Amino acid sequence: MKSYDYAHRAGVLPISWEEYASLADRLAEAIAGSGPDLIVGIARAGLFPATSVAAALRRELYPVRITRRVNDEVVHERPVWRVPVPREVAGQRVTVIDEIADTGETLRLVAEEVRRLGASHVVTATLAVHSWADPMPDVTALVSDALIMWPWDRRVYTDGRWVENPELTSALQAQNPD
Repeated sequence: MKSYDYAHRAGVLPISWEEYASLADRLAEAIAGSGPDLIVGIARAGLFPATSVAAALRRELYPVRITRRVNDEVVHERPVWRVPVPREVAGQRVTVIDEIADTGETLRLVAEEVRRLGASHVVTATLAVHSWADPMPDVTALVSDALIMWPWDRRVYTDGRWVENPELTSALQAQNPD
């Protein structure tokens, strides 16, 4: 499965802010047992759950940015580093958090870099995961092959007004080409 291959999603799953909060709480509860010293959150959308978990567990949060996108447009076949993993991970128990594992590639690349920089233990975690992700995260709050519509992704501000996110519009059309 290729990243952003929306035609193969199994339905649509809209997530409200309240449902997001519940998923983030479940993720924090599941992560607490691994005893993280710090959280590495993958920007952009992974910072939502990473911030929630870091606040809930009272741990430091370090953002990283690795993406296929520029200005929210997919322009790279493979993820490109924009903000590196900080050296503070050395010798620490680190949890790497993203909002979703689609192919699993971004989560894998960040976890590999955290290990390379000397973390003593690494756990990967996501709010959601698709069944085809490889590798799967160590911890997740939701397994779904649906097109997940996160509350922060539904609308964008363009030309002085709020409109439906064009990527979601295209994704929904890919699922229902009729």
